[in-house]
This record gives sequence, structure tokens and C-alpha cells, in this order.
Amino acid sequence: MIQMQTRLKVTDNSGVQEVGCIRVMGRGASRYASLGDEIVCSAKQVAPSSPISKGELLRAVVVRCSQPVVRPDGTQVRFDDNAVVIVDETKNPRCTRVFGPVARELRVKQYMKIISLAPEVV
Repeated sequence: MIQMQTRLKVTDNSGVQEVGCIRVMGRGASRYASLGDEIVCSAKQVAPSSPISKGELLRAVVVRCSQPVVRPDGTQVRFDDNAVVIVDETKNPRCTRVFGPVARELRVKQYMKIISLAPEVV
């Protein structure tokens, strides 16, 4: 469950290390984002050689969420941290590598490029 002001780890090689959530996109009036949802965020911590500067507004997709998510078959999935992958307006990642596992819910939301870059889909 991601809401405004939540700090999230960035799990790709875009050069951004941490972002803060500003807005949840595409959920109507919902205040909370979950696995596979797109958010607008601000870069809070960046690497020195990053092409993205600190404070820049970005779009990102939630790939890991520490709040348990119930799947249609009744199973639950939860991760140790909240993590995102930075994407552009056409839902393509701005990176070339994704670190750590990502949720299977991304496949339903048509983020196939992120799925193919990830080492493990849970």
C-alpha cells in the first residue's frame, strides 16, 4: 500500500536510488497504490553520475510492495521492501537492467519489458 509521501527504493540502473511518491495514477479517487500501479514521484537520492537530477519528477511502476496482496486464487504475496522501476510515458522502462524479483501482477498490466528484464517473477 503506497500513498503520498511514501519513500520507495528504485530497483533499476537508472541512477536514482530513492524516490518519494507524489501521486497515484490510474486508480480514480484511490489514495493507495499496489503492485503494478503507476505513480508520479520525485527523485530524492541519486547517484553522482546519474542523467536524472535530484528533485526531478518521474513516473514509476510499483514492482514490490511490503503490504500483502491477495491474488484471485486466494494466495498472498508480500515482499520485504517497497520498490519501483522508473518508466516513461509509453510504459517502457528508462533503464537497461532490473534488480531483484518483481510481481506477476505486472504481466496483467502489460509491463512486458520490465518482466523480461527482471531476473525473477514471483
